[in-house]
Amino acid sequence: MALNKYTKEFRYNLKLAVPVIAGMVGHTLVQLFDNIMVGQLGTAELAAVSLGNSFIFIAMSIGIGFSTAITPLVAEADGEQDTDKGKQAFKHGLFLCTILGITLFGLVLLSKPLMYFMDQPEEVVALAIPYLDLVAFSLVPLIMFQALKQFSDGLSETKYPMYATILANVVNIALNYLLIFGKFGFPKMGIVGAAVGTLVSRFVMLGFLWFMFGRKKKFLPYVSKLNFRIIHTHILRKIMSLGFPSAMQMFFEVAIFTAAIWLNGIIGKNAQAANNIALNLSSFTFMFVMGLGAATMIRVGNQKGLKRFRELRRIAFSFFLMAFIIQSFFGLLFTVFHESLPWIYMNEDNLIDYENVLEVAKIASNLLIVAAIFQVSDGIQVVVLGALRGLQDVKIPTLITFIAYWIIGFPISYYLGLKTDFGSTGIWIGLLAGLTASAIMLYIRFNLITKELIRTKEINQ
Repeated sequence: MALNKYTKEFRYNLKLAVPVIAGMVGHTLVQLFDNIMVGQLGTAELAAVSLGNSFIFIAMSIGIGFSTAITPLVAEADGEQDTDKGKQAFKHGLFLCTILGITLFGLVLLSKPLMYFMDQPEEVVALAIPYLDLVAFSLVPLIMFQALKQFSDGLSETKYPMYATILANVVNIALNYLLIFGKFGFPKMGIVGAAVGTLVSRFVMLGFLWFMFGRKKKFLPYVSKLNFRIIHTHILRKIMSLGFPSAMQMFFEVAIFTAAIWLNGIIGKNAQAANNIALNLSSFTFMFVMGLGAATMIRVGNQKGLKRFRELRRIAFSFFLMAFIIQSFFGLLFTVFHESLPWIYMNEDNLIDYENVLEVAKIASNLLIVAAIFQVSDGIQVVVLGALRGLQDVKIPTLITFIAYWIIGFPISYYLGLKTDFGSTGIWIGLLAGLTASAIMLYIRFNLITKELIRTKEINQ
C-alpha cells in the first residue's frame, strides 16, 4: 500500500516527537494554569494577563525562533559523527541565546509605556504593568533553556527537556496556588503572584536541564570544558544566518496573533479576555504540531547530512500526514465543545461580574469555531516549516510567512474586526486566511526543493 510507506514511520516519529511535544505543551501549560487561576479573580485580571503576555509572546517568538538554528546544525553534525562540530554549534548557540535573552528583557521593559497609547482599557493596563515586569525577566532563563533544549533535540535526546518542563510546571502550579490566592500564610498577590510563579519555574527548568547534561554520558563531550572566551565569528554568522530568518518566521506568526490581542483590546476588555481564552486553547493544540515540527527538523537534518533525499522526502511526508490526523482531531474537539471550554477559565459563581463573564464565554465560543477550522492549516504549515529548517532553507520561507500573515491575514483581521459587525470573530477569520495561505505556499516550496535535490543527485551519480 502506498500509504504504508508513510504510516510505518509513525512509531519512530512519535518516539522522537512525544518528549518534544510534552516539552512544548509544558511551556503552554504554564500560561494555561496562569490563565485558569487568574480567571477566577475576574475578567479584567484575565484581560491584563493577556495584554502583558502579548509583549512576552513577541519577544519569546524571536528568542525561540532564533534558538531553532541550533538543532539542524547539531543534527547534521550528529549524522556526520562530528562531535567537535556539534560542540561548536552548541557553545556559540548558547552564547547568542544568552545575549538575546538579556536584550529582549530590556526591550520589553522599554516598551511598557506603549500600553498607554494602544487604546486599551485603563483598568487592564494598570493591572498588566507590574505583571509584565517579572514575566519579562523570565525571558532570560527561558531563552537560555531553549538553547539547551534545541541542542538536546539535535542529538535526538528529546526526553530531558521534557523532564525539565514537567518539573517547571509543578513548581509553577504550586507557586500560583500559594501566591495568587494567598494560601498557607503566603501573601495574596493576584496576577503578580502568577508572574512570580512563571519566573521561578523558568529558572528551575534551566538549572535542572544543565544539571542533567552534566550527569549523562552522551552530553559530556559537548558540555565539558566550554570556553566562552574563544568565540569564532564564522560560526556565529552561520547560526545567525539560520537563526534570524527562523526567528522572523516565528515572529510574523506570533505577531499577528498578538495583533489580534490588541485589536480585541480596542473592542473592549471582554473581547480581549475572550480572545485570551481562545488563543490559550489554540496555543495548547498548536504545541503538539510544534513538537512534530521539531522532530521533522531533526530527522530531515539527519537525512540531509546523509544526502538521502528520497528518504528525506518520504519521512517528511509521514510527518505531514501525522499533523493532518492530529489537528483534525483537535478541530473536532473544538467544534463539539466550543460552548463548554471557555468555562474552564471563569468562575460561574462570580455574581458581581456575571454579565461580563457571560459575554466573554459567548465571544470565546464563537472564536473556537474559527479555531477549529484552522487547526489543519496551522498544523501543516508548522510541520512543513520544520522540514524546511531541517534543509536549512530559511530565507524564502521567511518571505512566505510575511506575505501570508501580514499581506493577506492582517488586513482581513483589521477590516472585519474593526470595520464590520463581525468583531472578534472577524479578527480570527483573518488569522484563518493567513495560516491557510502559509500552509499552501510553504508546501509548494518544500515540494520544489526536495524534487530538485533528488533530480540533481541522480544526474550526478
